[in-house]
Amino acid sequence: MPTAHSHAISRRSFLSTAAVGAGSIILTPRCLQAAEKTRPPLSFIVVSDTHLGYRNKTSAAKQWEKTAAEVAKSKGDLVLHLGDVVDGGREDQYPIYLKTRESIGKPVHEIPGNHDPQPLFQKYIRKTVDTTVDLKWLRFLLLGNAHTDSHDGFLEAEQIEWIDQQCRDAAKRDMFVAICMHVPVHKNRHPDRGWYVKPDHGQTTLYETIERHQDRILALMHGHFHNGIRGWNDHAPVHEILFPSVLYNLDRKLEQQKAPGYNLPEFRPGFTKVTIDGGEMKLTYQPVGSKETAEKKCELPQLT
Repeated sequence: MPTAHSHAISRRSFLSTAAVGAGSIILTPRCLQAAEKTRPPLSFIVVSDTHLGYRNKTSAAKQWEKTAAEVAKSKGDLVLHLGDVVDGGREDQYPIYLKTRESIGKPVHEIPGNHDPQPLFQKYIRKTVDTTVDLKWLRFLLLGNAHTDSHDGFLEAEQIEWIDQQCRDAAKRDMFVAICMHVPVHKNRHPDRGWYVKPDHGQTTLYETIERHQDRILALMHGHFHNGIRGWNDHAPVHEILFPSVLYNLDRKLEQQKAPGYNLPEFRPGFTKVTIDGGEMKLTYQPVGSKETAEKKCELPQLT
């Protein structure tokens, strides 16, 4: 049975050891990578923005219980939570979240959102905020890029250097990478929310890093927007995807307003089942309490 291995590696400790052999890493051409091996399919689940304690009511906790019960029955080797575990930094809600999380029966790996103060995230969820999780041949980079006093995202130079080193290490191990951050990097102005990592706060440098490793990075994965599945592919072959909230989602009529990118026509509270097989990543949006789904297929030329 496939297993996921979580490596709680701090940026500082990884960079100090990775620098020793960085010069010897060879990035093989894409055509040679594909010939090296046939990669088995992967499946995992993405949840986001549970916001326990929302409006000082128990409704968010009850919705998380319903979601967890469905996630437990769904196919997937692990669960990614893309931030805003609780609402407004409500410390008393973290134990409630964790108790429900136990019922899932799968490894769950969180990142903090702008509603998760870092000291509380480290106290209740994970002491090392920026870390890696490996699933077979795919490495997830989990990063905290949200501040509690802003809807925008922020990346430190040390974090971007860590991403660069992790991509080099993944190449050495013939693995691919998905980067998980709460706040998107992609520019999204009106009619979108306008919340992203601005150029002076790491966007420019991160995109430069992504371009260097575009044959290795499959996707950037985010929460934060509560707009269902929202995404862009103008930095192809790397996909930038925002995932739906477990608690609530809003239809901002982005498709009708010809906003760049795509926004699936499904906005009920839900989670996403992700399958990567061959050169395709399939996103199946599963509204909680419904048998209906919405689907998005993303081509992954890096794997073909």
